[in-house]
Amino acid sequence: MTDTVQYTSKVIPLLQNNIDTDQIIPARFLKATGKDNMADGLFFDWRYLSDDQPNPNFVLNQAQHKDSKILLAGDNFGCGSSREHAPWALVGWGIRVVISTSFADIFCNNALKNGLIPIVVEPDMHQKIVEMIEEVPDGELHVDLDTQRVFLPDGSFFEFPIDPFAKTCLINGVDQMGYIQSFEDKISAFETQRGITIIN
Repeated sequence: MTDTVQYTSKVIPLLQNNIDTDQIIPARFLKATGKDNMADGLFFDWRYLSDDQPNPNFVLNQAQHKDSKILLAGDNFGCGSSREHAPWALVGWGIRVVISTSFADIFCNNALKNGLIPIVVEPDMHQKIVEMIEEVPDGELHVDLDTQRVFLPDGSFFEFPIDPFAKTCLINGVDQMGYIQSFEDKISAFETQRGITIIN
């Protein structure tokens, strides 16, 4: 287990508002039941042209964002139908943080359960990040989950809220079930003390 989660990265600007889960991962990719290769479908209809060649104008296909881990999205990111595949695809591609002025509640919950940090910012701070990208395209943000702060290249920072339990799971690199299983010894000791027999 770790005691901190930090990401330093250039920022991928995808500033459209109301990007829904069907745009993040089109429905035809939902037949998969596991996370393997889910990144192949990420923003597929935007990433590829009609002949299945990469769209050079789409931001994820541009060389400077190849290893970027932070996505700056427009308002109401992840709206639409509930599909856990959306954060699977984002994380599979390499994105670890999404910054927006708001998220759909279901997407936000799914993200937190799958190792993706959704960060809500005020509109003025969102605009400040947009301007930073325009002025310094190679500028990096530093996200520190432990302190719940995002640092800008000019040294300024802002704090962001996050559910405490979700934060604990993210820092320890486990999902909710994994967190509970980390107390297996204590649970077994309690069961023994209380004379409880668990039948699997």
